[in-house]
Amino acid sequence: MERANIETIIRNQSPPRVVKKFFSSSEVAELNELNEKLPITLHNKAQKAIKKRWLQGYNEKLDKIFVTRLKNEIGDFKFDMLKSEEGKDFFGLIQQCYLPLPTHTDTGFDLNDTIYKQTLIPLTPYGQTVIFKNRFYGVATFFTIDEKVLLEDSPNNTLNGRNRRSSAHIKPGETKKFDSEIHKKYLVHENIENLKGLEVEFIFDWSPGDMLIFDRSHLHAASSNINNFKTGIATFYKK
Repeated sequence: MERANIETIIRNQSPPRVVKKFFSSSEVAELNELNEKLPITLHNKAQKAIKKRWLQGYNEKLDKIFVTRLKNEIGDFKFDMLKSEEGKDFFGLIQQCYLPLPTHTDTGFDLNDTIYKQTLIPLTPYGQTVIFKNRFYGVATFFTIDEKVLLEDSPNNTLNGRNRRSSAHIKPGETKKFDSEIHKKYLVHENIENLKGLEVEFIFDWSPGDMLIFDRSHLHAASSNINNFKTGIATFYKK
C-alpha cells in the first residue's frame, strides 16, 4: 500500500528551520517542572528512554502559549498524537534519552494520513539532531542493514505502534560513502555502512527553548553526543 495524498505532502514540504527562543528560559523551567509532574507513559529499557505525554491541563498557560505560537510558525495543522480518555490531544512526547536514536522517520502508521511537520524542543543543552536530505513516505521506520533485525521485522509491528525495520533507505547498488568526518563527529553510534548514500541537510544544535521544525518525511537521527541524558519534546502534525 502506498502513501495517500503524496502530492499534497510534497507540496507542503520545506527546508528544516529553527525558531530561536520559542520558549523563554523561564518557560523552559516551567516545562521541566511540568515534566516532573507528568506520569510516565513508557520506560523503554531497550532504548534507555523515559517517555511522558504532554497532557493538557497540567499547566494551562503553557498549553495556550504552545498552540498559539505554533500556529504562527506552521499554519493550520492537526496534532497527530494519541488522545486522552477525554478526547483531548496530547501536545507532545517528552523523552528523556540516555542513548541516541539511530536513523529513522516519524511518518506515523496510517498511510491515509497527510503527514506534515514535526517539531523538537530541547529542554536540556548539549547534543544535536542530524537531518538528512533523504526522504521516506512509508510508515514510521528505523533503518538498518542488520540482517538479523530485518528478519524479525513484520508489518504487524505497526499495529502495536512499533516502528518497522527496513533497509529501503539504501538504493540498490549504492556506492556513495557517507562523510567520514560527520560520522566521527556526530554519528559514531551508527555503522557507517548503514549511512551509505545519505547526505546531511541540517544539523540542529540543542539549546533549551529553541524549536526545530522539519518535514516528517525526512530521515533523521540523534547525534552520539549525550551528557548522561538529554530531554526534549517531540510533536507530530498532519493536515
